[in-house]
Amino acid sequence: MSLELISFKLCPFVQRSVVTLLYKQVPFEITYIDLASPPEWFLAISPFGKVPALRLDDGSALFESAIINEYIDDITPPQLNPADPLKRARNRSWIQFGEQCIVDQYQLTVAKNEDDFEAVHTRARNNLDKVEAILGEGPWFNGRDFSLVDAAYAPIFMRYALIKPMDDVMSASRYPRLNAWATALLDLPAVRRSVVEDFDRLFAEYVRKSSPYAADRLLTASAA
Repeated sequence: MSLELISFKLCPFVQRSVVTLLYKQVPFEITYIDLASPPEWFLAISPFGKVPALRLDDGSALFESAIINEYIDDITPPQLNPADPLKRARNRSWIQFGEQCIVDQYQLTVAKNEDDFEAVHTRARNNLDKVEAILGEGPWFNGRDFSLVDAAYAPIFMRYALIKPMDDVMSASRYPRLNAWATALLDLPAVRRSVVEDFDRLFAEYVRKSSPYAADRLLTASAA
């Protein structure tokens, strides 16, 4: 069975699925599209018009990263989802919460003025506080076992690492467990290989294009 992941190069939700596929060593192809002018075939398989979408060789397709990742996990051993129903449900809950953390990070990069930026900054930290409070000793969310939760949070940590020189949103003093988790994830080959080679440059270009204010607050000269 062949798997084709539909993407655009900066999407953190796509990255969740790429991490899962790479970690499980599942063969796949990736197709990049322009979300500003998506092809008709993409809109036919992605009702929300969002990436990722996963196209299968029988013509069927899936959308939404959490659903795609569970499907990948179900069909390729060994499973990353916990076997215990309660633990599995708890994992799903925090994957869902991670979507808000992704939104927080994104909204920082497009904030148009100081008031908007500070409001999002406060909300982002409040939400990170909640994740910090429930983490164990690691190295992964479930302790010694890598899971879909880890794949779900990797994009957040990668982007916060890029803006850290200018704004240390996820400071080690406030979030020691989050930072330990982030370090373990960012050292993982499946995470390092989950973005395009020029990701840092594309990310900086996107922030500059989206908001000069946010760019001044978040980007270093070395990102040029």
